[in-house]
Order: sequence, then structure tokens, then C-alpha cells
Amino acid sequence: MITIVGTGHVFNLAEPVSFIVKNTWPDAVLLELDVGRLNAITAAADNAEPKGDAPEMSPIYAQTAKYQQRMSQEHGAQLGGEFIAAINTARLAGAEIIPIDTDAMRVMDEMWDEMSFGERFRYRLSGISDSIGGKRKVAEVQKSFAEDEDAYIEGMRRKYPTLVRKLIDERNRHMADQINEHSKRFSNMVVIVGDAHVEGICKLLDEEDVRKIRLADLMDRERMDRVRDMVWKGDSER
Repeated sequence: MITIVGTGHVFNLAEPVSFIVKNTWPDAVLLELDVGRLNAITAAADNAEPKGDAPEMSPIYAQTAKYQQRMSQEHGAQLGGEFIAAINTARLAGAEIIPIDTDAMRVMDEMWDEMSFGERFRYRLSGISDSIGGKRKVAEVQKSFAEDEDAYIEGMRRKYPTLVRKLIDERNRHMADQINEHSKRFSNMVVIVGDAHVEGICKLLDEEDVRKIRLADLMDRERMDRVRDMVWKGDSER
């Protein structure tokens, strides 16, 4: 069984993510993190200093990180709080913790290098709009994505073809390959990724027994109650 959970990194999702991991009793918890980010997140979970020197952020990566940090604060959340919750709960369950993402900063730098002038210009304008819109803009994007995910992704692909290829398509393939490889070792895994990756990853998985829990489920009380019932029933049936 693979339980794949779609999250939004700027939202306060620690409790529902912790609940899912705890009551699924996985053998392994796979996270949309690279090794460096896992080390940093683990240090945050332990209230400790990260091991080694953090690499200097590239300008495009620093800009994205600064925006996500601000949005997390506006939502009353800790950036990456769902990963910290997953790590802490996985430890209690005795599950292995596995990073499955590519190097985030390298991918962002490659994306920027490969973008055309026009795509870079649109990206910069979008960044300004997002910064001005703040929390309201995040809510609008989440609503549009939840209403018609395929249309939203295709719209993004037309405006930002390089961004979608580098940040979504290529990472989906990499993470799906990691999940497929680890499914040979573990029979019960929880996978925590950004919600935009869920469907793309699922299409590439070898495993047929996949349970999907989406960001819209985590953000809505009634839908999350149904998720709790589903997880509890699944747990009692094993």
C-alpha cells in the first residue's frame, strides 16, 4: 500500500499529516526533500543546528524561499511544518525516513538558465503579483487548482513551459522512480509531496494499491473527517 499525501508547504498541516502517518503505521515515510533539505528540516525538528555549512543560495532560489517563508508566516505556519510532523511521527512509528526529491537549488538554477527572455519576464511579473496578493493570491491559486487541476497545469505549461518541465514533469519522474524502487523493500509507505505532484507521480507508479489524500482534503474539516474514517478503517482491516 502506498498512501500519497498532497500538501501545500505554506499551510499549517502538521496535525493532519501527523495523524495520517501515525494511523497508517508505515514501514517508510518518503518526503519531497533532497538530502540537504532533509538535514535542515531534521535539525529544525530536533531544535538543533544543521550539520555542516549550508550552501549559499542562488538569487532565484533565495527569492522563492523568501516568498514561501513570508506566506507561511501569514498562514500561521512553520515553513515545512508538515515535513517536521511527518519526521517526528515516523520516528515514533519506527519507520524509515527517505528523501526522494532532486536537489532543489540546482533544479531552480537550471530552470532559470533554460528559460527564454519572455518566460523570465512573465515569471518576474508573476512574482510581483504574488507578493502583492499575499495570502489572498495563494487562496485563489489553491481554489483554481482544486477546481480543475488539468486545466490549471496546462495553463501554467503554456505560460511557463520551462518551469513546468523542470519543477513538475522532471521531478515527478524522479520521485516516481524513487517510490517504485523503494516499494520493492517496503510494503506500506506514506509519501508526502506538494499537491501539484500527486497525479503526475501516480501515473508513473508501478504499484496499483495507491491511496491518494489531497490538499483539499486536508484543508476542509468535513473532508478531513472522511479521511480520518478511511485511515481508521484501513488500519483496522490490516
